[in-house]
Amino acid sequence: MGKPLRIKRGLNLNLSGAAARPAGIAAIPMAEPETIALVPDDFTGMTPKMDVREGDRVECGTALWHDKECAEIKVTSPVAGTVKSVVRGERRKVLAVEITPDKGGIAKCAPGNAVGDAEGFKAALMAQGVWVQMRQLPFDTVPAPTGVPRDVFVTAWDAAPLAPDMALAVEGKTGMLEKGVAALKKLTTGEVYVGRAAGSGIADIAGAVMVDVEGGFPASLPSVLAANLKPVNKGETVWLMDAITLARIGQVASGEGVDWTAPVAVTGSEVTNPHYVIAPAGASIKSLIADGLKKQGHERVISGNVFTGVNVGADGYLRYPYTQVTVIPEGDDVDEFMGWASMSPGKMSESRSFPGHFLKNKLFRPDARLNGGRRAMILSGQYARYIPMDIMPEHLVKAILARDIDRMEALGIYEVTPGDFAAAEYADASKLELQRIVREGLDYLRKETI
Repeated sequence: MGKPLRIKRGLNLNLSGAAARPAGIAAIPMAEPETIALVPDDFTGMTPKMDVREGDRVECGTALWHDKECAEIKVTSPVAGTVKSVVRGERRKVLAVEITPDKGGIAKCAPGNAVGDAEGFKAALMAQGVWVQMRQLPFDTVPAPTGVPRDVFVTAWDAAPLAPDMALAVEGKTGMLEKGVAALKKLTTGEVYVGRAAGSGIADIAGAVMVDVEGGFPASLPSVLAANLKPVNKGETVWLMDAITLARIGQVASGEGVDWTAPVAVTGSEVTNPHYVIAPAGASIKSLIADGLKKQGHERVISGNVFTGVNVGADGYLRYPYTQVTVIPEGDDVDEFMGWASMSPGKMSESRSFPGHFLKNKLFRPDARLNGGRRAMILSGQYARYIPMDIMPEHLVKAILARDIDRMEALGIYEVTPGDFAAAEYADASKLELQRIVREGLDYLRKETI
């Protein structure tokens, strides 16, 4: 029995194209991508320094790059294969590392040694590439290796639209989750909190403080869990992660090889057959969408969900930290009477001015159009309806835009992540890119204060 937590502020979107939940993990087929790719920009807080080059042979667990500031922090290959290319952009910035996996299936990494003491465990997490799967507050970055977290917050569910069932990802891994909690408690001075959906099939985890959460997105984010249980203050640090990462931490602690595969939900109204597939991190989108798309050339392929995901296109890759692909109409071929002002009941909207707002049981098929123009921010209190934190979000956004560090600190920037503002960004009448603004504000604050 977990501690109950009901979150009233947030948002649920009823979208068509949900993947039917399979009977169990054994019923999900394995994808065999021809190429996988890892993107350095997904690991915020790291400056990559390459350890491989085109044509190199890599095994599962081989370091692809390390952090320029701390060489012990590494991003490792999730598969065995050959480096296809190191994609670079302007000023030789590394955009992606592409790997061609070996034929014959995806296997987990070779077993390591069981780790006992805290420092040895920390070094193993960094060497095996699991450290970079965690995030810290403040700044929502890869944790600093010298920091000691006050507490650790883990999410074991996802409230985003069409999200995969995380209970599938940790099915049969209760032992690894418990070992992960025991190992993390050596690194923190506080508790390990695990949030799960109220009524979910995820069992209690020994050593963790279980929290049964109710609410719409972003209630499932670990940063929201932290803000509603033990908010982060200036000078404090907490770690954030999902249950998949927690299970991998348990594998490192026990000396088992890290399994970089996970069930991926392929969802959205434009997918011919929404389904689950087991795939390694960074798998190509083509290998996941086995049955193709309904309307070729007029869809938006998102790695992740419609709130926080990345537009990668049909030729893209599964980006960290997502285990979901969402495909919706692009909207570039739509000729709609009255455009965004149409009163059609088929139009999904948070505004009470549209009939679709009142059709709570209808499954919608929205497209990627902005539906309106960008305009000045109005302090109407709108953001607060979708951000379940004890902050003043509109004032915080204005402080970020003004680069006023004192105001940013006073208004709670240390306890937020960009994803916390995703639902507010969807409903924002001003069409501001709130997640980008918050990310830039966090990066600026980190640069100026560390």
